[in-house]
Amino acid sequence: MSDPGDAVNWPKYICRAMVVVGLVASCAPAEDWPQFHGPRRDNRSADTGLLKQWPDGGPKLIWRTEGIGKGYATVAITGGKIYTAGNIGDDTVVTAMDTSGKILWQARNGLAYDRSFPGARATPTIADGKLYHLNGDGDIVCLDAATGKRVWGLNMLEKFDGRNIRWGLAESLLVDGDRVICTPGGEKIGVAALNKETGRTVWTCTGPGDRPGYVSPRIVDYAGLRQIVTIMSASAVGIAAESGKLLWKYKHKVAYDVNVNTPTYHDGHIALFGTWGRGATLLKLNVRGGGCDVEEVWRTEELDNEHGGVVLVGGYLYGQADGNHRDRHWACLDWRTGKTMYSVKGLPGKRSGTLTCADGMLYLLSDMGTVALMPPDPGDFRIISRFTLPAGGEGPAWAHPVVNGGRLYLRHGNFLYAYDVRSTTKQRRLLRAAGGG
Repeated sequence: MSDPGDAVNWPKYICRAMVVVGLVASCAPAEDWPQFHGPRRDNRSADTGLLKQWPDGGPKLIWRTEGIGKGYATVAITGGKIYTAGNIGDDTVVTAMDTSGKILWQARNGLAYDRSFPGARATPTIADGKLYHLNGDGDIVCLDAATGKRVWGLNMLEKFDGRNIRWGLAESLLVDGDRVICTPGGEKIGVAALNKETGRTVWTCTGPGDRPGYVSPRIVDYAGLRQIVTIMSASAVGIAAESGKLLWKYKHKVAYDVNVNTPTYHDGHIALFGTWGRGATLLKLNVRGGGCDVEEVWRTEELDNEHGGVVLVGGYLYGQADGNHRDRHWACLDWRTGKTMYSVKGLPGKRSGTLTCADGMLYLLSDMGTVALMPPDPGDFRIISRFTLPAGGEGPAWAHPVVNGGRLYLRHGNFLYAYDVRSTTKQRRLLRAAGGG
């Protein structure tokens, strides 16, 4: 393989896209899911018309694709294509599929991350026909999203004197207008913006001082100020989106620097989550005259989410709590007060569980491959349906679930599964016949 990022043929590894049940159904029109946690990075799908209960054994498996490589990256979906990343042999490989699960192209982005918990971490980001991806050692590549052809690439750690972290870089890159935001976490340059067409530096942010976290940043547009909010190894920061000026910094120290979760934003407030008993914190953004500072509203040791993510629905936060690495459970907090609404064992699992939200329901996934459907009810942790992923995927099922176009996408190791979760007349009739309402 010559140039990192070039589209290549992988005859040894190309997957077998297997149509498991019947013909592949056409996807319903849907909002694109072009990056980690969707278009707004809030982990909430705009899909409607979905099943509120699954048949025994789970929803229909439309297809499974093998050959995406080892990793924990989830999927980005746009323009009728599905994108993810994984380790194949000695390489980090970005894969593009069509909606039948057929692999269209695969392209290299540097060497595979093969240290602790080997596998690709970051999800590709798609914008204006191009794909952007960061591997575990700092290689950023820009590819043509249609063909996989390399447009530009660089190593952000080398370019900005950045520093890697204990379990490898995991940031899913943020595209903001004509800029790609990345977090090299150097002693001097903490965050940088690159021109998305050329890779040239647009601005750099000095002042954070920390190493990178494992966090994917997000844009917050509030009170006339657009800022990039992320969490470094020991602090949360707000950065002016246009200039790169550091606006504020809030200490957020977690054992082993395991800051992983994208901050949750709503109505001028930011929620932060940290494992190992750090818990959840709500910050208020105070925007004044082009500047901003933050003040703590509440903090609780509950909902110390590890890396499965938290979703805000109807004024309540839902997710799995790490329980200081001793008592893992699922929890719900009141957004306004931080009050614990429930704390229950929930799904079977050894470590981190994850979730997403679509059409008024939560989709849960345990690291052992149990998938569950439940309503977001602060008064009750009540699972309506569940099933187990097919055997074959290696390692824990840590990739975050995605609901898009009437399908539930689940990734486990080298496999990607697509399930039909649409509520059709036929499916409702079958559920009623089976006594499911």
